[in-house]
Parts: sequence; C-alpha cells; structure tokens
Amino acid sequence: MKIFNHSIKSWLIATRPWSFPASAMPILVTCAYLFWLGEPVNWYLGLWTLVNIVLFHAAANCWSDYRDYMKGVDREDTIGGTSIVSGEFKASEIKGLSFALLAVAAAAGIGLMLCTGMELLYFGLAGLVLIIAYPWLKYHALGDLDILLTYSVLPIMGTSYVVLGYIDLETAWLMLPIGLITVGILHINNSRDIEQDRRANIRTLAMLMGKRLSAWVYVAEMLLPFVIIVIAIICGAMPWWSMAVAVALKPAIDNCRAAMKLPSEGMKAVAGVDEKTAQLQLVFSLLLTLSFIIPALISCVK
Repeated sequence: MKIFNHSIKSWLIATRPWSFPASAMPILVTCAYLFWLGEPVNWYLGLWTLVNIVLFHAAANCWSDYRDYMKGVDREDTIGGTSIVSGEFKASEIKGLSFALLAVAAAAGIGLMLCTGMELLYFGLAGLVLIIAYPWLKYHALGDLDILLTYSVLPIMGTSYVVLGYIDLETAWLMLPIGLITVGILHINNSRDIEQDRRANIRTLAMLMGKRLSAWVYVAEMLLPFVIIVIAIICGAMPWWSMAVAVALKPAIDNCRAAMKLPSEGMKAVAGVDEKTAQLQLVFSLLLTLSFIIPALISCVK
C-alpha cells in the first residue's frame, strides 16, 4: 500500500523508529517505579502518555532531518538522516510528515490534558518548544541539554503527574540513569559527524570538545547510569532487584570500546554505535522496569 507515492514502511523508516526507546522507556520505567513505591498508578493514562511521546519523538526526528538538510548538515556522504539526501523523499515531504505527526501528537496531548489537568499543558508546551528549537540548539552546542530535558526530565515528571495527579519527586532518581544513555545517542552521533558538521558551519558540543574528549564523555554517559543505580540501591531508593541492570553492562562496555577508537580510526569506528546505544537504552530500561515490577508483584501476593 502506498501513500503519496511512498509505502507505509518507507514513511515509518523516515521517522527513525530505532530511536523510539529513548522516548518510550522513560514512561515505562517511571510507571513501574511508582508502582514499586506503592503509588496508585493509572496504567491506562501511562500507556496513553507513552504513545503520545513517541508520536512527538517521530515528529521531532523528521523536523531535525528537514532542518539538517536545509542547513547543509546532511549531504550525500552523511551516515544518518538520509531520507532526503538519498532522494527517496523530498524535503517538503519530510517537513509535511513532521507537521502531520505533530498535529496528531498535539491532539492526543490535549485529550490527555482533559483527562488529567491543565497543569499538563505546561509540560506539553515546554516539550513543543524544545522539539522545535532542537536543531538551532544543536547547532549552538546545546543539543545535549535539549535531549536531556526532552527525553528524561520532562517525560519523567510529566508521567508522574499524569498517572498520579501530582509529581512524585522520588522519580528524580530516574532522570540521570535514563537521560545520560539517551544523551549518549546524540553525543556519539555528533562525535562521528564532527567533520561533516564543521563544513556546515555549526557548533555541536562534540566539536567543541574534540574527538578524544568526546569519546571519554560518551564513556561516562554509558557507565555512570550503572553507578547511580548502585547508589540508589544503597540509599534505599531502589530495590536490590535493580542490580539486574548489570546484564546491560557488557553492551555498554562494547559501545565504549568502539567510541575510544574514534580519535585514531575516525567516523568508521563508531558507525552504527548510535543505534546500538538506543538498543542499550531499551535493554537497560526494560531490566530496570522488571526490577520494580517483580518485587512489587511479590509484595502484592504476600
């Protein structure tokens, strides 16, 4: 089946679905964590929130690809974001897809707000501004901060409000473990594309740091989440079950080893590491989710 001369699969691929764990997992982990804390989680609204933020994420991906193409960041030799430069889609089509997805996400967000409260509007507006401003912020070395806010701080706080009716500040324990891995997806992408970004006359944080320091920052973004989980367990903020995330330590280390080759081997050393980082986010977050759900269910049975 084709829509406007493209298959549904092509439209879907244009949204870069491999990156969706970055937006979906914070919602799932937050709901599970609140459940472990004994809070009355509204799972229906939690699922609605998850679908909603994935729609926003898809719109943001398309908007970023469109702006990168118009800015000259994405060209024929670009590794990521090739839906336009490959000639498969026109720039106007990706821009239109972004606006269409944004409209659907906004409508779903308004519905969610009517089911919860007007305070949710502030989260929605903040997220919208961060999505629209992301390309400009990325071009001025602020993209990493934007990603941390958009795919960690806001969704975790917003999910708490949606499923409980208020913000549980204990969810702050989740923000860095989840957020750092998500920021790592962008950071390794920008580290790989330093030379391409320089010719486009933009400045990313990776460019300012240089390849060697950028590689070390990525290593910190991959390993610190595990350290924070251990600290949270010791402080009693998470169950001992959360040590299950250690299973994800091997792929995290593998990604770090690839990143450390960047200074000597260049962009080919980290080709595909952004996607592997998204996969790491999925595994890490699912393990963390189960570590909350299992002991909570055991307590319910007792």
